[in-house]
Amino acid sequence: MSSTGRIHVGVGGWNYEPWRGTFFPPGLPHSQELHWASRRLTAIEVNGTFYSTFKPATFARWRDETPEGFVFAIKAHRSTTNRRDLGSAREAIDRFLGSGLDELGSKLGPILWQLMPTKAFDAQEMASFLALLPRTLGPVPLRHVLEVRHPSFLDPGWLELARRHGCVTVHTDSPRYPNIADADAPFAYLRLMRSQPELASGYPAESLDQWAAGARAWSEGPRPRDAFVFFINGAKERAPAAALAFLERLGHTPSD
Repeated sequence: MSSTGRIHVGVGGWNYEPWRGTFFPPGLPHSQELHWASRRLTAIEVNGTFYSTFKPATFARWRDETPEGFVFAIKAHRSTTNRRDLGSAREAIDRFLGSGLDELGSKLGPILWQLMPTKAFDAQEMASFLALLPRTLGPVPLRHVLEVRHPSFLDPGWLELARRHGCVTVHTDSPRYPNIADADAPFAYLRLMRSQPELASGYPAESLDQWAAGARAWSEGPRPRDAFVFFINGAKERAPAAALAFLERLGHTPSD
């Protein structure tokens, strides 16, 4: 068994016009962008699954185009979380999880369940929702992450409930949403949203140093655990540079 957790670092998606000619080499065919990105980053958060249903063949293609050790975090379809009563989401959850995610196999990272900013913490409702999230998908183990965006989730009762169900809460640096850190979570999931367009690396060097040191401490501490770090929103055009600078601090070198 490894004595350290793994730190996975990436961005949201890979089809983004401003990255062409900056992150992606000029003239790189769009069909090769995932291949290129997956050999420089170690993870990608897929946001398209929030809006559309993908076919099993698409997940299988992503699996085959990416190197060993690469992972995809998948945002759950909005039909699962954009609803008045989360406890009624069983059919939508089953439909989403049954769309072919298991084709990713070992490259399936955490499933991200993003709640509406207006969804306040209701212990009974959230307990009903978390009970609907399965631990496995066929032979593939599942890891669940909740992005809660209403300040009422700062209630200590929320983290206690999430831990009881083996679920993790997103930690973000966004000033718009609650910044919830859980030192006892089974893994860490960071969505960093404050990249600045005037900085080539998106974040000040000292901020990247601090975030990287924190991720390393998490993965190498008394209880070594995995960490997932995604540069999302903010100045999105700077996201790949921020992720690459973060990986450089971890000693990661791109592969061919």
